[in-house]
Amino acid sequence: MKILLVEDDLPTATILSEVLKAEYYTVELARDGQNGLALATLSNFDLILLDLLIPKLDGINLCRKLRAQGMQKPILLLTAKDHSADIVKGLDAGADDYVTKPYDISELLARIRALLRRGQTELTPSLLHWENLCINTVSAEVTYQGQLISLSPKEYSLLGLFLRHPQRVFSRSEIIDRLWSIDATPSEGAVTNLIKDLRQKLKTVGMSTELLETVYGLGYRLKTPPQIPQSAHSQKKDKLAAIASINKAIERHKDTFSQRVSLLEQADQALHQGQLSPELRQQTSNEAHKLAGTLGSFGYTTGSKFAQAIEHLLIRDKNLTSKDAVQLSQLIGQLKETLSQPPKPITIEQFAPNKLPLVLAINDESFTQQLKTEAANWGMQIEVAVNWEIFQQPVSQRPKVILLYLNEQASMPKSLKLLNKLKQQFPTTPIFVIAEQDNLTQRVAVARLGVQGFLIKPTTKEVFQVITQVLPQSPASAAKVMILDDDPIMLDILSNLLQSWGMKVTTLQNPQEFWEELISTTPDLLLIDLEMPTYSGIDLCRVVRQDLHWGNLPILVVTAHTDIKSIQQVLAAGADDVISKPVVGTDLINRVINRIDRSRVQQKLKT
Repeated sequence: MKILLVEDDLPTATILSEVLKAEYYTVELARDGQNGLALATLSNFDLILLDLLIPKLDGINLCRKLRAQGMQKPILLLTAKDHSADIVKGLDAGADDYVTKPYDISELLARIRALLRRGQTELTPSLLHWENLCINTVSAEVTYQGQLISLSPKEYSLLGLFLRHPQRVFSRSEIIDRLWSIDATPSEGAVTNLIKDLRQKLKTVGMSTELLETVYGLGYRLKTPPQIPQSAHSQKKDKLAAIASINKAIERHKDTFSQRVSLLEQADQALHQGQLSPELRQQTSNEAHKLAGTLGSFGYTTGSKFAQAIEHLLIRDKNLTSKDAVQLSQLIGQLKETLSQPPKPITIEQFAPNKLPLVLAINDESFTQQLKTEAANWGMQIEVAVNWEIFQQPVSQRPKVILLYLNEQASMPKSLKLLNKLKQQFPTTPIFVIAEQDNLTQRVAVARLGVQGFLIKPTTKEVFQVITQVLPQSPASAAKVMILDDDPIMLDILSNLLQSWGMKVTTLQNPQEFWEELISTTPDLLLIDLEMPTYSGIDLCRVVRQDLHWGNLPILVVTAHTDIKSIQQVLAAGADDVISKPVVGTDLINRVINRIDRSRVQQKLKT
């Protein structure tokens, strides 16, 4: 993607350009407002980074001129902290967001990613696939069948361009406009050589299928990949790649916590001096509230509790005493000690929801072992009970499907008795009976008990095929989720979690833009933070429920307030469920999928 940076300070511009190029963005630099206006008019940029204090044409007027010309691309303002009035003017002039100087690089990059996602008609996922070729847009890694491919920045950008726009034909001049800066514009032969080099590198790693096709007279286009179902092994690799991206996000944001704790220390010092103003007290309690919700997602469970205790201390409806000051100092010290340790990385066991469990009652050990070996390839989990007595004990997890093996050595009445118990215990669970011989008497007896299917000496493939037909299909791959949270770190974590399950995620940090984003996104589910400036999660729940079109949209509210009163207020406002901070990945995924699934069933019943 191509970014226009309008910044007159050369050292700042140089460093920022290098950072953006390291993230595989193409950067064009303008040193004044007039040059920035000319470049923005002549070339196609995906985002504009705009400093407010620039010569010839200041940032606010430049922003106004661009919007007046109909330019709709995102504009991100760069400004000093003491220019709040200019920030307001800049946003009113048409800017989408702002970052104050000195800015944290990770926060700036996160805001850039958020604006780029918002500017697209359809969200580009963090993982882009073409057959067994995969681009992780977060870690900027390219793999083929799990093997890492080393690409140059231009090759990486070219590959990403085609994978993001699979149906579009790009001419050589369009590719040059998107991948090269104006002062380094090459000839069209450079594009031909670049495509040739990319094709050669893909062949070197064993990719025999041609990725790009030449549309004569027009340019190049991504070929339609062969329709091969993605194996569970490949899915697991993608999941591991997604988890790696999340852990990189954790590593990227961990140093910001020390900066956020500094505000708590300011309040602590002011309290000891008897100078803690109501404004600073409120600001500090808000920061502690955010930390309480965020730290747990980074593995700092204890730190989350300390932050929550600090929040509760500050929101008490009374004047704080010297004893409270001592307690505040102790809590901040304990919080800092916790944050001095590295964050706990997310593992695949913690991250992934439970797979669909199958309870298998079978006495044929060889067949059992075959099923267990192949279950992972079908995205399933097998629970095995090798005899009737074990099977009749309580099951640890409710099965999605039951396989019951009719052993010829066991008496038919005993087998039917067990089958009848299973039907009573799991009345809605599909049951498949596996028999050694085709016997009409057995078929009739089993059919009277209402089993799903009767299989005669099936192969493992046949068993898994019939199971797949009755398993509920997860809506994750087709679902659109909109996340609203004023904390960019939480947006990053939640977005990565949901995207890794194939969901299309739109993130929003400003509650004032909620309604426009809702209408343009048309999500299948809303994930809303409770505590936000201007409009709270409760306010937005009520707004959604008052609208006839959106009245049945599933809403999950995320909050660190888990007391009964807060939960009652959230549910009374129209939310479907409450997810407590710190967010647990398994809980979040399961609740989101279940709510979307339930909503779709209700829609089908209505139609």
